[in-house]
Amino acid sequence: MKYVYAPGCALTIYKPHLAEKMYETLSSILGDIDRLDICCRNHPELDDDVTVINTCPGCDRRYRENYTKSTTISAWEIIAESGFNYPDHHGQSMTVLDACPTRNQSQVHEAVRKLLKRMNINVVEPEKTRTYGTCCGDSYYSVLPVDEVKEKMRERADEMPVEDVVVYCVSCSKSMYIGGKKPRYLVDLLFGEDTIPKTFEPDEWHRDIDAYSLEH
Repeated sequence: MKYVYAPGCALTIYKPHLAEKMYETLSSILGDIDRLDICCRNHPELDDDVTVINTCPGCDRRYRENYTKSTTISAWEIIAESGFNYPDHHGQSMTVLDACPTRNQSQVHEAVRKLLKRMNINVVEPEKTRTYGTCCGDSYYSVLPVDEVKEKMRERADEMPVEDVVVYCVSCSKSMYIGGKKPRYLVDLLFGEDTIPKTFEPDEWHRDIDAYSLEH
């Protein structure tokens, strides 16, 4: 089986050094793997027998649905079955916002929670979770006016039962920040870093994503 790691536009924009750390981690687990930095929207050429490893749920869905000769797997599933040196978060209570593109991907939900347990995080599930999870609000961008998009984000954030919200989508982290919660991006948690908002206003964030996609 041939693997290629696609960090995705969002992680590479957010913290490029963590995109590289993820690549190094996956290489240490799987051996020599390639890295794919072409945006998933731009029809990268993939061999028939390749499995694309993703950190971005949106990328995973595009590769899964639009590139039918290849297969996909989340980085979370691979790391959860490895001997990764997990940091200790000392039993802190956090909730989980499951990303929309994973709604029918129960194996991703399980892997994420396995990672949180191994990091000594107490998971407090929201009412709408896993296959019943609802959008963070970002998918309404370009469908609704920005003020209404941000209201959707606040509504979803208000459903989170504790302040710290684990996300595994960078856009979800922006939504939870706008909604007044403390986002905890899973890549940050794995490598012991704080999640910082950086660019979070929807117009600016989507401009950054579009610009990166045009360049890659």
